Amino acid sequence: MSAARPPAGADTAAEGAPVSRLVTKDLSIRFGGHVAVDGLSCSFEPGQLTAIVGPNGAGKTTYFNLICGQLRASSGSVMLGGQDLTRLSVAARTHAGLGRAFQLTQLFPRLSVLENLRLAVQARQAGRHRRGLNLWSIWSDHQALTERARLILQTLAMTERADSPAASLPHADQRKLEVALLMALEPQVYLFDEPTAGMGQDEAPVILNLIRALKQDRSKIILLVEHKMEVVRELADRVIVLTNGRLVADGAPAEVMASPVVQQAYLGTAQAPSTLQTLQTPWPLRTGMAAP
Repeated sequence: MSAARPPAGADTAAEGAPVSRLVTKDLSIRFGGHVAVDGLSCSFEPGQLTAIVGPNGAGKTTYFNLICGQLRASSGSVMLGGQDLTRLSVAARTHAGLGRAFQLTQLFPRLSVLENLRLAVQARQAGRHRRGLNLWSIWSDHQALTERARLILQTLAMTERADSPAASLPHADQRKLEVALLMALEPQVYLFDEPTAGMGQDEAPVILNLIRALKQDRSKIILLVEHKMEVVRELADRVIVLTNGRLVADGAPAEVMASPVVQQAYLGTAQAPSTLQTLQTPWPLRTGMAAP
C-alpha cells in the first residue's frame, strides 16, 4: 500500500528538501462545443522524463500550450513549485521556470552563434540585479555573459561554431542552438514538442543526444511529445497516453505499450475496447503518478 501523498502542488521531498513539482489539476479547454483537453490531472517530478503520446488530435500539443500559457484554460490549474501559474502570461511562466524548446526561442540569423547565446544569457540575468551606469561594471558584466555563453557552447560541443552566423548552420545545429538558448534561461521544466520532426536520420541523433545529456541533471523536469515509439522507449522514464483530450494510460514505457487500451487508442489494434471515449479513469498501470 502506497504512502499518503501530499496535496497537489505541495513541495516536500522524503528527506524534507524542497521539490519543484509541476502539477496540472483538472486542466480543461473548450473550443466552442469541442473539449480539446478534458480534466487532465498529472504531477511531474524532477529527475524524470515523461513522454506524452497519443493519436493525432489527442490533445498533446494543446496540453503543452495550456502549461506554457499560449492558451488559457477553461478550467483547472497549473502549479510549479507551489506557485500558481494559471493566470500568468507566457513571459511570466518562462520567468517562473518553464522552457519550451523550438517555440519559445527564435534565432537572430545575422548574429553569430555566440552573440545569439550571449543575448539569451543576458535575458536570464536581466532583473537579477541593478548595477547602475558604470563602465567597469558594464565591461565586467559583458565578460561574464560571454564566459557563460562559451561554457554552454562547450557543453554542447559547438565551440567551433561560435563565430558562425546562425543562418549558416545546418538544420540540426540550428535546433541545437535553440536548445542552447533555452539552457541559457535555466528553466526548471523543459518541454519538447516533437523535437525530431522534419529531421533526417543523420540529424535526429544530434537532438536526441542533447536530451539524453539534459536527463543527467536530476533537478530538472523534462516533458516530451513524440510520435516515434523507438525514441519514447529509449528516452522515457514514464509515458502518459492521451485520447480525445483524456488521460487513458500512465506508467513505465513497457507497461503502457503492452496495455490493450493503448494498443487500441494509439497503435490501432483490434483486440481492445472500441469505445475509449467512455473511459472515465486511466488504465491502472502505476499508481500515485497523477495529481490527486
